[in-house]
Amino acid sequence: MKKIFSIFFFFILVSVQAVHAQDTLEISLRDFIDLGLGNSGQIKYDKTSVDLAENRVSLAKDQRILPSLNFRSEHALVPGVSSPGNFPEEQIYLDPNAKNDWDKVGVFNRLRITGVQPVFTWGSINKAISAAEEAVKATEFEFQAKKEDMEVRLFELYYSYVLALEIERLLKDAEDKINQIENSLDDAQEEGDDIDETDVYKFKVFKAQFGIQKAEVDESLVFVKQTWEYILRNEDGTIYIPSIRYLDPLRTKLSGLDHYQNSAFLNRYELRGITTGKEALMKYIDYQKASNLPGLYLGFTTTFASTPIRPRQPNPFISTPENTFNTAFGVTIRQNLNFFQAKTQLDRVKIELRKMDYLSEAAKDGILLEVNQAYQKAAVAEVKVEKTDEALLTTKQWLRMEQQDYDFGIGEVKDLIDAMKMELELRLKEKESIFEFNTSMAKLNNAAGIPLELLQKNN
Repeated sequence: MKKIFSIFFFFILVSVQAVHAQDTLEISLRDFIDLGLGNSGQIKYDKTSVDLAENRVSLAKDQRILPSLNFRSEHALVPGVSSPGNFPEEQIYLDPNAKNDWDKVGVFNRLRITGVQPVFTWGSINKAISAAEEAVKATEFEFQAKKEDMEVRLFELYYSYVLALEIERLLKDAEDKINQIENSLDDAQEEGDDIDETDVYKFKVFKAQFGIQKAEVDESLVFVKQTWEYILRNEDGTIYIPSIRYLDPLRTKLSGLDHYQNSAFLNRYELRGITTGKEALMKYIDYQKASNLPGLYLGFTTTFASTPIRPRQPNPFISTPENTFNTAFGVTIRQNLNFFQAKTQLDRVKIELRKMDYLSEAAKDGILLEVNQAYQKAAVAEVKVEKTDEALLTTKQWLRMEQQDYDFGIGEVKDLIDAMKMELELRLKEKESIFEFNTSMAKLNNAAGIPLELLQKNN
């Protein structure tokens, strides 16, 4: 019986572990960003701008073949026709006394198809297509810029989780050391050792402050987890944790400021989008000029009408719209004679083109300022990482010395608490500095138009 129970318990334990392993998965930074982008409503909204631009290209291409093709049907009740002179049905038109016969009512049906096909339009259609295609490229550049901004925010969110886990581990180690000191103080008081009460009170204050800091970290970790669950929402309810367990500084070295400025002017999607937008406007001006010239078109119409109650008259000089079938083809020349309106519209596009020039200058000024600010923050963060590491190394030596002195009974609790407090503060500051450096480098690369993938490949 005990053996069966042991086997059953082992099966339950393995099943629970399997379910837990299935529901909690580690996720890499790249996969986290890709999944976050796929779930982002903002990215989906911005993507529709590209779809609309591509739709305008399709509309422009549709103008090449039968841009105007219409079908219309007409139906009505009509009276018959009577001939007092008893003329044959095909000669009723010769009867001067012919009249409508309302005693006989029938259904009139007429179907009509009309169409227009451009023959020569000075290339206006192809120019409209070319302008629309350039507009698609400009919209795609704009979308890529917004997408990269979102990638940087997801990058920061990913490392926020790693930072929270690191701090949680640090505080756990610090809590163990605090408990050791507390036990030592309690043992010393029970044995009647001479202990300064001031040191005891200082330790209690330090422990209370540590508890506040630990509570803040716990709440931050809960917030990060909830944010992750929302960003990575899925139907399976899978919980993700970062595959990066330890927060280390990126191995990428900071280059000179000129490197990032030049890269921004060459690679920023915003500037490339403005340049492409100007090209689209110039091609649109060509389209406007061509569309204001006379164009040659081929038109056709086909009409079929049937009213059985009214006989058809075969004489070609007599129109019988109730019973007919005819097709007509013809050539037409179309010319917009509203020259003032055409000129005003062309001037408006030229103003838009000048506006794009000013926008390019303003964008360059803003990008230059953005790169300078991002570079400054990254440079300061890099120095913080280096100096904090040096200070932490010295503090660890100090703490080791105070711990040994206290263990041998020649050290003061106050000195040990000061060393422990300084060591904890620097360890926390070290992780925060690494997080600041990593995110600052990501923002600097984004400001310089350098893809985030390059920053990841270097690590």
